[in-house]
Amino acid sequence: MSIIMQLIISGIAMGFIYALVGIEYTLIWNASGVLNFSHDKLITLGAYIFGGTYILALKMGFVQGILLSLLTVAIVGVIIARTIFIPLRNLTMIYTIMATVMLGKIIVEGIRLFWGPVPFSVPGFLVGTVKIGKVVISRANIAIIITAFICVCALQLFLYKTKPGKAMRCVAQNRNAAQLMGIDVKTVMVTTVAISMIICCLIGVLVSPLLNISTTMSNMIGLKGFAAGVIGGFGYLPGAIIGGLVIGIVENFASMIFPSVYKDIAAFVLLVAFLLIRPKGITGKTR
Repeated sequence: MSIIMQLIISGIAMGFIYALVGIEYTLIWNASGVLNFSHDKLITLGAYIFGGTYILALKMGFVQGILLSLLTVAIVGVIIARTIFIPLRNLTMIYTIMATVMLGKIIVEGIRLFWGPVPFSVPGFLVGTVKIGKVVISRANIAIIITAFICVCALQLFLYKTKPGKAMRCVAQNRNAAQLMGIDVKTVMVTTVAISMIICCLIGVLVSPLLNISTTMSNMIGLKGFAAGVIGGFGYLPGAIIGGLVIGIVENFASMIFPSVYKDIAAFVLLVAFLLIRPKGITGKTR
């Protein structure tokens, strides 16, 4: 029983990570109509800025390092929105896809030039475990669950209770109509991309205790996050959350049945199954 509980908890933790990835690209898709295929590289960039610069190079505390990393990546997000997402928003999909793929390549090569090719870890950050009865939970998983839950709730409050959030929802429903109603669509897009980049950085910080910080650390996370969005309901924020949790729990239980080397296959088997049987995902809602 304790093993099952540990699998559920660790599955929920990774599920929230996939859910945050799904939320990140869903926000950009709804605001600009651009599929961001560089989100995994932006997660890596956030981890490098946090661990490689603010913690190891500048010797800052973890809290200061996290806050400054989020701010830095938000500024990067504003630049990316102004130079890539806004100019390409009215072009055909193939151009926007290629632009974001090339952006990812630029980020990876920039990381390799600035921080070097050797992977590293952040010593002392969210290490150790907590024992609750017979269940042993890592501090990293606890931090992931709590932080992701707060992030999801804060995002929902922002979208439904604030004026900028309501403007983002209007743009997501119909950009042309929102512009006719006096909403500054470009400003909304910049805000949306900045929030998405902050989420990417937060994911990079949260997974850094679980993975070595390297240029390939988030490749699988990015793919599973995309799968989470499709399984939950493409372009629908609550669907991304549900899809992420489903993938996180299912792949953990799959490791009990199959060798752990095949654990990652579970997400993509689910993805193909939903595309064939229920393309609109679990929620049945897409945007």
